[in-house]
Formats: sequence, C-alpha cells, structure tokens
Amino acid sequence: MTLAAQFQIEYLQYLGPDGKAVAELPQAFRDASALVPLFKQMLYVRTFDAKAIALQRTGKLGTYAACLGHEATHVGIGASMLPEDVFAPSYREYGAQFMRGVKPREVLMYWGGDERGNDFSGPKHDYPWCVPIATQCLHAAGAALAFKLRGEKRVAVTCCGDGGSSKTDTYAAINSAGAYTLPFIQCIINNGWAISVPRKSQTGAQTLAQKGIAGGLFCLQVDGNDLIAVLEGMRRAITRARNGEGGSCIEFMTYRLHDHTTADDARRYRGEDEVKAAWAREPHVRLRNYLTAAGAWTEAQETAWIEECGKLVDIEINAYLESKVQPVAAMFDFLYGDPPPDLLAQREQAIAWEGRGHG
Repeated sequence: MTLAAQFQIEYLQYLGPDGKAVAELPQAFRDASALVPLFKQMLYVRTFDAKAIALQRTGKLGTYAACLGHEATHVGIGASMLPEDVFAPSYREYGAQFMRGVKPREVLMYWGGDERGNDFSGPKHDYPWCVPIATQCLHAAGAALAFKLRGEKRVAVTCCGDGGSSKTDTYAAINSAGAYTLPFIQCIINNGWAISVPRKSQTGAQTLAQKGIAGGLFCLQVDGNDLIAVLEGMRRAITRARNGEGGSCIEFMTYRLHDHTTADDARRYRGEDEVKAAWAREPHVRLRNYLTAAGAWTEAQETAWIEECGKLVDIEINAYLESKVQPVAAMFDFLYGDPPPDLLAQREQAIAWEGRGHG
C-alpha cells in the first residue's frame, strides 16, 4: 500500500491531576514562583464567576455564561499574547480578557443587557463578545490576513468550543489561515458539551485538534487544566505565527463544571459521576499542589488572597450596579448611521412611552 500522507497529533501535559510532574517541564516555565501571579489570576476569575452567578440568581444580572473549570486555559491564552495582538473571543473567555485589561464591571454590564460593556477596556483592536457560534473565528482570520499584508508581526487568536468547531465558520477560518500562511491561532476549548450535546455526538473526528490538519495548520492537543501545558502550547503557536510560519489549531481539553449558562440545567443531560470525576481533574487543585510542593505558595497566602479577591470583585460589582441606565433612545441611536423612517418612528414612540413611566 502506498501512503499519500500520514499525520500525528501531539498531546501536551506536564502536571497530572495531583499536581506532580508527568514530563520534563519546559525551560521557560520551570520557575514555580513565576506561575504564582497566574494562579492568583485563576483564583480571581473563579471568585468573579461565583459572584456573577449569585448576581444572576438574585435578579441583578441577565443570563450569564459561567467559566468554572476553564480558568487555566483562559488565563494561559491571555498571558501568552502581546497587547498588539488581536483577540476574538466567544462569550466565556473572561480570564483571557482580564489578562488583556478588560474590567469585570464591563463583563457584568454586557450580561446585564448594557452594550456599553462591549466597549471594554484593553486593546481597542480586540473584538467584542460574540454569541453567534464561531463567527468570531472568521473575524480573527481576517485580522491575521491584514497583519500579513501589512508586514506586521502580530498574531490573531480566537476561541470556540467543541460544538463551535463543527461550524463551517471554523473550517473556513482554518482553511484561510492555511491557504495564506496566516499568523492565526484557532483555540478549540473542548469542555465536553455543546450545551446538552456531548462531544461524541458532534463529530466523528478522533481529536478536535486534527481539524486543523486539512487546512495545513500546526496542530496540538493540550491538557487545558494544566496551566504549564497551556502556556507551552501557546508559546509554540505564537512563535510560529510571529516568525511567518503560519497558523495553528490547538485543542484544549477541559470540562465545564457549571451549567452552559445560568439558563441551563446540566443535571438533565449529564450524570453526577461524570461531574465528580471532572472535579478531580480541575485546574486549581493541580497547580496549587505543584506550587505548594515547590515552596512557592501556602494555604495562608491563598486564604488571604481569596479574601482580597472578594473585596476587589465587590468593587467591580458595585460599579456595575451604580452605572446609570441609558435612555431608551440609545438603543436606536447607535444601531444605524442613517436610521430608516420606520425605526425613527419607533424611536419617537419609545421615547413617548418612557416619558409616561412605562420604561
């Protein structure tokens, strides 16, 4: 038999679920103390996430997409990028966005129904949250093409979930990145479920990373609960992109420890044993154990930091709750540059109703 081609997908993991090294650590990440700020950021993100869910449950926030269990993947992605790079998120990568300067109060404004939250802090060339599944992948591919045409050493990074990787938008972005050798990184965050649809029902592919092979991209599967593996996977992909060697497709293996959103009840479609097993693999425990064993972190430090995180997040929550509500005309004024007559008529009607106290 004659083979036309043969492919392999490398799997990156350095820390096992117990926090002990399972492979030789990359040189760049052998200093345990250098990982402490990122671990603190992971703890901050988890604190924010819990408080945001509580806000929704008490009627002070709209539907919210939790990121519980994704902290290592998200923080690692954000920590690997430079300010001049471009990030095209979906609607869950808060850890990556916080690393890029987005304020938690802006996340809350967005989920509270105020689009001013999407005009967030941080690099203004980053893209806003994208709820239509995987369309942000095409935006990132377009940005990467612009970087190449301009001769700029910048990288476009985008994220989608395991379900999003089955969308044609993702395939088109991957194909464009390969065809034009673009500085593009497709992050597929495989948390096991596309709302209630399990990974096994979404695709027949052995891995999701291999979806980049058809496009000619560099492909990796990474333990997304292992911060060191996330950082090393991103380092490889970003180095290639910046050196003009083309794009990458990285599958980050993690798990969604909360419901898909606060409008979902995951107990209806997944068993307790599966979730319990996922908690044993979650990112905080392994990194905490690793840092503690290395003498870089203590229980007392963590207790104090979590208390500080609560105070810092409360400041953001109060800023969100105290933000002034925009007049009803705002939802018309910023929709079209040249509003059509029927929309102008609706605007006047809405203003009249607002004036009568009907909101």
